[in-house]
Amino acid sequence: MSDPLSVLVVDDSALMRNMLKKIISSDEDLNVVGVAMNGRFATQKIPLLMPEVIVTDLEMPEMNGIEFLKWREKEEVDIPVIVLSAHAKEGASVTMEALSHGASDFITKPQGNGPDEIKEMGTHLISLLKAYGHNYRRRVGYVPPKRPAAAQAPEKPALSTKSSFITSHISTPATKVGGKEGVIDMTGVKGTPEMIALGISTGGPNALRQVFAQISPRMPLPIVVVQHMPAGFTKEFANSLDKISPLEVKEAQHGDLLKPGRILIAPGDKHVEVEKRKLATIITLSDAPPHNGHKPSAGVLFESVCKNFGENCLAVIMTGMGRDGSSEIGDIFRRGGMTIAQDEGSSVVFGMPRVAIEKNNIREIVSLNNMARRLNELTGC
Repeated sequence: MSDPLSVLVVDDSALMRNMLKKIISSDEDLNVVGVAMNGRFATQKIPLLMPEVIVTDLEMPEMNGIEFLKWREKEEVDIPVIVLSAHAKEGASVTMEALSHGASDFITKPQGNGPDEIKEMGTHLISLLKAYGHNYRRRVGYVPPKRPAAAQAPEKPALSTKSSFITSHISTPATKVGGKEGVIDMTGVKGTPEMIALGISTGGPNALRQVFAQISPRMPLPIVVVQHMPAGFTKEFANSLDKISPLEVKEAQHGDLLKPGRILIAPGDKHVEVEKRKLATIITLSDAPPHNGHKPSAGVLFESVCKNFGENCLAVIMTGMGRDGSSEIGDIFRRGGMTIAQDEGSSVVFGMPRVAIEKNNIREIVSLNNMARRLNELTGC
């Protein structure tokens, strides 16, 4: 059994710090190595405590979460950061700003003190910490750190981590095993893609930022995306992608047209489906129960796409926990459509792609760095 992942908690509320510490420490694979009351103290503690994942509030005095993320960018500190967000009405915009400055993911704070809500938040937080923490270990090559027995933070911020701390953490990346890029089987492809359907979960916000920033402005196909994300955040997420993509990106609404060069993001509380009509193909939204444990569900999207487009679809399954969409993408594969999975080495969590690959539902495995280029190639742009 490997050493527990080391976590740094940053929040100005003593109550929240204690609650987070209790939640995180309840899992034997996680260890809270320190707490900080704002971003400035976090900058002091990082080089001493060497955390492998950080969870931080956004609203804090002296140095708030956004300012801390900007410091992290400047100093090239690549430790994953999960931000604590207020609920959508108050926190969606600043949360998307945090993602734009390198935050890995976010989790919403409980609105009350009910045990069920706190338990649900805690379960989600633990899963994110493990996912991003283990991915960080895999990227940098894990060596058990030698931490001081009783590290005391210096009085002034330690802003020189670039040369010392980061260098001490980096070694040769781990060798990929399974799901290797370059595995291609085009036998059985019958159709010509008329749309792209994409399912993604944990690790998705930053992965989609990279792909859609690099997508060709000449993309001739519509793209429909299911990203597992809470209700109220997907509109701001779509707006944030629209700012960096050469294509139009918007949250899908009932009746939206599928148009070339338009990316539609499923709302956080609705299933999204496509419907071919005589004059156009439109989006339909459904309030049906969760499918594969999710709403929206990539599986629902893939089933709808297969029914309406058959072999004339390009379906993509990317980083994510669980198996949502991994079976349904196989329907598109068997109809003769093109199916792609993200490779293990670039996935934060190789869950959804792994299951799809193991079910022999995938024709090609592509790394995140090559995903946009490959989509451009396959669509002739």
